[in-house]
Amino acid sequence: MASLTEMERELIVERTKAGLAAAKKLGCVGGRKRKMTNRKINLATRLLASGVVPKNVAKNLGISVATLYRWIPTNI
Repeated sequence: MASLTEMERELIVERTKAGLAAAKKLGCVGGRKRKMTNRKINLATRLLASGVVPKNVAKNLGISVATLYRWIPTNI
């Protein structure tokens, strides 16, 4: 019984990998969409350079302060 289960699991893994490879060829990307787009990064950089508080910049962009610092690590 265990060998049948192991074989079934290997088939599932094989099919999953084949499906992911086929999706990749079609241009599909897995995972969540990123919160920070290039436009948001540029806007945040300009706002921080002009002296706006990081907390307010994050609130205006709809992100957390931690996300802001992750994408723009230096305090401009």
